[in-house]
Amino acid sequence: MSSGRYNDALRWISSLAPLLLLFLPTPSTSFVPTTLPLQKIPVPTSYLSRRNTNGRRTTTFAAGFGGGGASGFGVSKSDGKNKKKSKKSKKSLKKSVLSEMMTPTTTSSRDDDESKNSPPTPLLDRFGLPIPTPDNIFPPLPPDTEIIPVDDDEKTTKEELRDVLDGYLGVNLAAFDDDGRAVVVDDAEGGVPPRVRLLHRSPPVLAIDDFFTPEDCEEYIALTTAGTVTNDHDGGTPREKKVMKVNSATFSPLSQSKRTSTTWFCHYSSVPTLLAKMTHYLGVSLDQCEEPQLVRYRNGEEFSWHYDEIPPTQLPNGGQRIATLLIYLNTLGPPTAGGGTVFRDLIAPSSSSSSAGTDDKKQLTMTPRRGTALLFFPSRKDGTPDDRTLHKGEVVTGREEKMIAQVWVHEREYEASVPPGNGVGGSVR
Repeated sequence: MSSGRYNDALRWISSLAPLLLLFLPTPSTSFVPTTLPLQKIPVPTSYLSRRNTNGRRTTTFAAGFGGGGASGFGVSKSDGKNKKKSKKSKKSLKKSVLSEMMTPTTTSSRDDDESKNSPPTPLLDRFGLPIPTPDNIFPPLPPDTEIIPVDDDEKTTKEELRDVLDGYLGVNLAAFDDDGRAVVVDDAEGGVPPRVRLLHRSPPVLAIDDFFTPEDCEEYIALTTAGTVTNDHDGGTPREKKVMKVNSATFSPLSQSKRTSTTWFCHYSSVPTLLAKMTHYLGVSLDQCEEPQLVRYRNGEEFSWHYDEIPPTQLPNGGQRIATLLIYLNTLGPPTAGGGTVFRDLIAPSSSSSSAGTDDKKQLTMTPRRGTALLFFPSRKDGTPDDRTLHKGEVVTGREEKMIAQVWVHEREYEASVPPGNGVGGSVR
């Protein structure tokens, strides 16, 4: 091979070196899921258009071919006298290509306007699938859904309760006078008689003030610390524990409700005051009641949006839940302590202490107050679930723990399963 052809070959090979940069991976620290739309990556303009050493415009194609002389490959013979300049230009070309490839692509103002009008990109998990949101799991109610709050200064009367509670389990109206105050048969113990208040008309939500006395609250809080101690032996056989501590769970079929509290299931015989008052003021049979529970929420713990209704697989045991009775065993002061019971779709009157206090939407929120009971109905009396009762237990943000006692009432007779040997026969079976 002649020296001329040899030099031409070397020049051709050297002209291909900058093009290898096209095939180098672009530095990146992020992972783009394959489910996102592909972006068109522009070819660096350093390759598409540049000027040769003679000042003439020369076009370079992605395959590396281009004009410039008789050889037809990247560099012409006329450039031979400018080898030093050519080497410097190649170095500068390499730098410009790298900087251009590493510079983020800018969008025009028109693209920005279109992105503002387009729906937000959903968050994706590590598999590139959309992460479920509360609106996916608990969709908003239809616009024509009946939601009727109470008036600001509305007083609860027996006649009004009879009208609002039609079709629901309700309360034992005979246990209250015309102003909603409990009828006291024996006032030997003294204290303030309970009083029922209407918090929301449709769906109905009630509060029963002074359902528990301060002594009742202390007694049931103590069960959560003494529950690990067994009772005295009876006929040589140790009796079961009064309560059983378990990790709290939810019946949500999608397992999306977040609950981080601690629950104690109680023997019926260990909470006689709770069951006696519940059956009296609600007018239900003890056989319809689930195992009573004590629940503790510490700082940072919560129970996110959920329904109290049970899934179809649980219905053979007592049917659907038709009432939720929740008693607050201690007081949490708003607004920093959190821990309130919030109904997403229900509205609180502006002057009510049950309001969440937001200006745009005043969700019905019951702030924990010692001895007060909250009563609402996950389903109608016939077992039809009421989706309007979606609610949550707010995150506890203060130093105080949130302690509650709760019982669910079923359509029919319910058979208890925990703790072992539990039953409604008045004593542990």
